[in-house]
Amino acid sequence: MPGGIINMEDMNVIFSVTDLMGIHRESVSVDLTKEDPGSVSRDGGKIEITIPETGTTAEFAPRVRAELEALGYTEVELDDEDEDDV
Repeated sequence: MPGGIINMEDMNVIFSVTDLMGIHRESVSVDLTKEDPGSVSRDGGKIEITIPETGTTAEFAPRVRAELEALGYTEVELDDEDEDDV
């Protein structure tokens, strides 16, 4: 059975990774419940993320980045205008 419910802190950690990768926030879907072992996948143009119940979202963040890189995403350089939008 799934564990806890995600909160805004969890979302901020996920967005800190996806924003750096240039992924629009509307293209990111995060399950509301945490469930081990966690996952990152792409379904068409949508990134689907399940945060694991075990550990913290901050501990999961490097895995999110690595799996996004494996899917072909790379870190983008934000200019000053883009940083205001994030």
